[in-house]
Amino acid sequence: MAKAVGIGGVFLKAQDPGALSAWYAAHLGIRQADGGSLAFDGPESAGMTVFAHFPQDTSYFGEGPQQTMVNFRVDNLDELLVQLAAAGVRVDPRREDYPYGRFAWIWDPEGNRVELWEPVAE
Repeated sequence: MAKAVGIGGVFLKAQDPGALSAWYAAHLGIRQADGGSLAFDGPESAGMTVFAHFPQDTSYFGEGPQQTMVNFRVDNLDELLVQLAAAGVRVDPRREDYPYGRFAWIWDPEGNRVELWEPVAE
């Protein structure tokens, strides 16, 4: 049977797509591709991708009407959070640790809550 094998992309509306793309490239180190899109490729991008659904009334995505949240795998959560805070990025002080990794949250310049996940090293 044919099946989906991973996420091919995440597409979000933005007030200023170019500026938001540049922000993610500058602060999270995501390579900008053609047309301002952001792309992961190569061996460092390998790993699990989760596609999950949440109840309509979840507060997990933060305050307000946000309907989606992107989760980025990161290689060093603590170091990245220090960098982001130094750059003036809004960082949630809450952290969560699980057997499969550590989590933290930030907000991009358009107010979207973003989840950062450092998986447990294999």
